[in-house]
Amino acid sequence: MVLERREMDSIGITMQKKAAELERLAEVLVTGEQLRLRLHEAKVIKDRRHHLRTYPNCFVAKELIDWLIEHKEASERDTAINIMQKLLDQSIIHHVCDEHREFRDMKLFYRFRKDDGTFPLDSEAKVFMRGQRIYEKLLNTENTLLQTREEEGVTFERTLVAFEFIDWLLQEGEMATREEAEQLGRRLLEHGIIQHVTNRHHFVDGPLLFQFKMNFRRRRRLIELIHERGRCIPESHDSPFCLRKQNSDGGNTSFLSVSPTKEIKMVVGVRRSSMSSSCSSSGYYSSSPTLSSSPPVLCNPKSVLKRQISPEELQTPGGPYIKKTFTIVGDAVGWGFVVRGSKPCHIQAVDPGGPAAAAGMKVCQFVVSVNGLNVLSQDYRSVSHLILTGPRTIVMEVMEEAKV
Repeated sequence: MVLERREMDSIGITMQKKAAELERLAEVLVTGEQLRLRLHEAKVIKDRRHHLRTYPNCFVAKELIDWLIEHKEASERDTAINIMQKLLDQSIIHHVCDEHREFRDMKLFYRFRKDDGTFPLDSEAKVFMRGQRIYEKLLNTENTLLQTREEEGVTFERTLVAFEFIDWLLQEGEMATREEAEQLGRRLLEHGIIQHVTNRHHFVDGPLLFQFKMNFRRRRRLIELIHERGRCIPESHDSPFCLRKQNSDGGNTSFLSVSPTKEIKMVVGVRRSSMSSSCSSSGYYSSSPTLSSSPPVLCNPKSVLKRQISPEELQTPGGPYIKKTFTIVGDAVGWGFVVRGSKPCHIQAVDPGGPAAAAGMKVCQFVVSVNGLNVLSQDYRSVSHLILTGPRTIVMEVMEEAKV
């Protein structure tokens, strides 16, 4: 029995590592493609001549670094070099003659491999590129696939019915048979591109509902490529968290945090635009950098709820809970609220001076959906990740107890 438990733990760890690797690969591929399209639009990528030879669709390394700094993608040349080196290491770009394995701040020609057909399409990369193409095709063509639907009495927005999705794949010529289309759906789910609305089922050719989990249109910042995700706050249920900056001087983004033992300590805050923000896994959101002279807001890590509420209780017709919708525009640092709990999550704390408070968010509200995706069956880590990897403007549906 002990051996079996260890084997199960080992399998779980392996699956988590694999999922993390796939997520990093997806971010590199999507970020690289977004940069390629931007550079084409800006005419940074174009045909160039050198020694009587024409090199199509390439860019000059030195000019690109200038462009990255000008467009605030990098603060200095060394940072820009590191960003492009990451793309080179991942075979997104290469020197036109493959003579340099390092990205150099010189008048050298480099090219995106997708522009010359040399991109090494392994099985993993193919799935993400296929998923992105299907995602864009669904959003750019007129169809009725993405709709608000119900499953097991719960309403979900922007959903796909599995068998209708397979019909569409066949109609569009994406796959030749239903079996192949079903297998593609399973691959998309395994790679975190789509998910069952309650995460209870794998993809099958039937009436179950699925949603796109990955937002391919979210504008990635290039700096995210060189910052690996880490943890600055433990993921225990009583993890400390914070709301307000201690001061607004300079670039120091340290925050005050209260641990369960009430000991005050410093935690380094990370801007929400950075994918390296470890706070995302702890349901922590920083607040507006514009502060008054009032002392920092300190939060009790214990739940503010008097009792846990089930999704069914929240949605009972004629029940005491009412739904509200907030549109929250994040500032340079974040949105200014903390989400905790599970199935459903709740608002644990709100910074009085942050964007969430300005939109009307309050503690003890239950999170129903984020940007159209129903999250009643998810925990705060999943909701945190969904928000941090989404757009700066978020639309949140919450439910709160009606005032008598």
